[in-house]
Amino acid sequence: MGTPDFAVPILEQLLQTKYEIGLVVTQPDRPVGRRRTLTPPPVKITAKKHNIPVFQPEKLSDNFEEIMKYHPDVIITAAYGQFLPKELLELPKYGCINVHASLLPKLRGGAPIHYAILQGEKETGITIMYMEEKLDAGDILTQRAIPIEQEDDVGILHDKLSELGAELLMETLPKLFENSITPIKQNEAEATFAPNITRDIEKIHWSKTSEEVYNHIRGLRPWPVAYTTYENNNIKIWKAQVIDKTFTGEAGEIVDVKDEYFTVVCGDGKGVIITELQPAGSRKMSTGDFLRGSGSNIKKGIVLGEINE
Repeated sequence: MGTPDFAVPILEQLLQTKYEIGLVVTQPDRPVGRRRTLTPPPVKITAKKHNIPVFQPEKLSDNFEEIMKYHPDVIITAAYGQFLPKELLELPKYGCINVHASLLPKLRGGAPIHYAILQGEKETGITIMYMEEKLDAGDILTQRAIPIEQEDDVGILHDKLSELGAELLMETLPKLFENSITPIKQNEAEATFAPNITRDIEKIHWSKTSEEVYNHIRGLRPWPVAYTTYENNNIKIWKAQVIDKTFTGEAGEIVDVKDEYFTVVCGDGKGVIITELQPAGSRKMSTGDFLRGSGSNIKKGIVLGEINE
């Protein structure tokens, strides 16, 4: 059971094993893009390539009888996107297990990769755990950590964790079937949460430190992308660099303009260099191209975003 790109390497690894995949369950096809073209989820595309039956209930809690027919020994989920009803959780002999992209009990929820970067974590990882009715709270079977590099963004870390999840699952399943794993209960006192990203979270608050602003930008790239405001229009900020230099100016003020970038001062007096952006109604571009075009009136003293955020 899985839906987005994150789950594809996990399914592909399972396809290379001796295990029989009786059914793939994924979210319904959804309209995508400006033309709202009905598009299948990545997991469905992979399953169809291998002639595996696919089931796409709109609401699993009301429509799970098809799964019951397969009498699964185990149900594996990876970024599926719906809660499993009690009847399914109790169905398989070896239980329902989930491949989750954090070191539980940290960052339970739908956006653990984003929040790991947004919060400036130095490491994250994969947890494989039993599923229960409470969100990401089941007993832990296995875990593996990886460092978060300074240049990692959500896209890079997503791919690393997706591959790690597939690898760790392949190591975990034989032990699960041998009953040689002692599950570990999660410490509820240490639980933190990573809810889905909202529009409010996408906004850059220049009053934060330069490191926090940098983490905010890379923690939302390549989706949904952080933004600020300039001349009463939103402008997406795709790439930035922290500069270890102190500036005089209010948070959000442009304090330096060069041919290929401009520098914005943050709440700690240090700056971030903006190297790639996307003006409202336009394409993503280098800051240099922006400055030579629609952003030619960018100059020192302009304040981005709201003052005194």
